[in-house]
Amino acid sequence: MRKGGNRVRITAQLIDATNGAHLWADRFDGELEDVFELQDKVAISVAGVIEPTLRQAEIERARRKRPDSLDAYDLYLRALPYAFTSMPEDADKALPLLAKAIELEPDYAAAHAIIGFCHEQRYLRGGLQEETRIAALRHARLAIAGGSDDAAALATAGFVIAVCGHDFETALTAFDRSFALSSSLALALGFSSVVRAWKGDDAIAVEQANRALRLSPFDHLLYLPYVGLAYANFAAGRFEETVAAASLAIPVEPAVQRSSNLARCRAGLPRPEPRSEGCGATATRAAARPHRRQRDPLGPLREPGK
Repeated sequence: MRKGGNRVRITAQLIDATNGAHLWADRFDGELEDVFELQDKVAISVAGVIEPTLRQAEIERARRKRPDSLDAYDLYLRALPYAFTSMPEDADKALPLLAKAIELEPDYAAAHAIIGFCHEQRYLRGGLQEETRIAALRHARLAIAGGSDDAAALATAGFVIAVCGHDFETALTAFDRSFALSSSLALALGFSSVVRAWKGDDAIAVEQANRALRLSPFDHLLYLPYVGLAYANFAAGRFEETVAAASLAIPVEPAVQRSSNLARCRAGLPRPEPRSEGCGATATRAAARPHRRQRDPLGPLREPGK
């Protein structure tokens, strides 16, 4: 902490004590009388970085356990890496693990939320099957009903209900409940930013997306706030910003290619060349699966100003 006159600066750094790796650093400036508010900002920021790091550590721990000793939480953790790829083929691998988890604990809200998310991915990218959409909504509603103390489950379920049911009031209520439990959860901010952008709350979408990116730059679902930024900037007529955000989301979420291409046309920018094999496995897999481009994730893309 440094002080100059009535101003104070807090510099924070997060280091992995096991290997010395630098995870995060930031600085916070403010008036001396606001020092407690600054301390709160530091705590929230650190929590946002720690959450996905701890989640990954728990996933690795669950992977090391013997299959016959797995409990519902272990099964849930083992499913997460498959669920978070946003690929229907991987969702198919996650679902049996999650089914075992809710067999052991039928009211496990977190597992129901991820089951709903997996079915949402399978629905949008695996053929738009009505029974898959219904399954996504059923498990999302079970997650909301039983997840009163789980911010991630509420946010994930809210997103699924928005996408598969277009029930935005229920989705926004779920997000609000999630934020009441944890205002620093980047996952919830990312999900909410996408829904807010599609609903027309562009300013809120941009603010939430930027907070998510600032709080948790290493999250597995980092593409979500970029999707929110792409939609919100397009609707606001900020086409170059749309292209910039969409280019960071497209390798995992090709559906935003549509807003990116429209924005390029509006801004007089050329479309990018198709990605080559050398651009990485994720981009190659995305380009190789045309079923992922069947539908914009949240319906018709709003025209700028609407």
